[in-house]
Amino acid sequence: MRFFTLSPKPPFRLDLTAWALRRLPINLIDRWDNGEYRRVLTLDGTPAEVSVSQIGTSEKPKLVIKVKAKRDDMIKRQEVISVLKKILGMEVNLTGFYHLACRDKRLFFLLSRFDGLKPPRFASVFEALINGFACQQLSLHVGIHLLNRLCVKYGLKFEESRAFPRPVDLSDAKHGDLMKLGFSRHKAEYILNAAITAVKEKWVAEQFGELSAAAALEKLLEIRGVGMWTAEYVLLRGLGKLDVIPADDVGIRNKLAYWLGLKTVPDPDSVRKILSRWNSYKGALYFYLLLDYLERTGKIDNSNFQAQ
Repeated sequence: MRFFTLSPKPPFRLDLTAWALRRLPINLIDRWDNGEYRRVLTLDGTPAEVSVSQIGTSEKPKLVIKVKAKRDDMIKRQEVISVLKKILGMEVNLTGFYHLACRDKRLFFLLSRFDGLKPPRFASVFEALINGFACQQLSLHVGIHLLNRLCVKYGLKFEESRAFPRPVDLSDAKHGDLMKLGFSRHKAEYILNAAITAVKEKWVAEQFGELSAAAALEKLLEIRGVGMWTAEYVLLRGLGKLDVIPADDVGIRNKLAYWLGLKTVPDPDSVRKILSRWNSYKGALYFYLLLDYLERTGKIDNSNFQAQ
């Protein structure tokens, strides 16, 4: 086992960020156990369990990282750091968002309640895409169950936990086996096509990340099974494009209506219009509204949100 520490840009709260990443307690991939964020990562083809805990305050945060692999020489420290910085949004600067909140009482109250949340990301564009496919036209609860089953069957194993499947892990999967996990015929086809394409074209986040949001959107829409909702979902949760929000998402439309006290749920065009005032940070607002929803509906224990 190897230990090291990291210092995210303040303010930073690991608990808030981890819950925005995992979304529901049933998530087996991104786990929250006794104050630690845990996940199995595939590092240079080798599964390793990473656990992260926070010491210090939100304004002076320090993270303690523990990494376990079959052998210590398999652990690539810089690879772990690179992935964790991305997953946990450690280097995201929300100063401009905080400044906007100072001129908006409603936004200020929301940000104050979850001060230290950083917009998280999935570990890869491929993982974001498969999450999008799983949750298309389904409840989040059902979507995460599908993802759990996918990981149990195809993800590399470390002790009792599994990594999220890589494209190579899924490229030889059988269509019927995916359907047995609960995926529809079309979704099974989308997953297999994405995995095979990712292997052939050697997808890396940088191929998308270096593009503007508009250019990346166009590239994503070329992928079979990707519509506007999935593309915007990947832009936000896979590439960290905070000027994007999946406006077609029924969940975010309901959350926005509740937060703003609207009598009717806004349609996608209305969502984009409403959020235009926070254009560069509307994606960040997505995560604050998610935590607001999780807390007020009792889907997570309120003790996870006690100030440090």
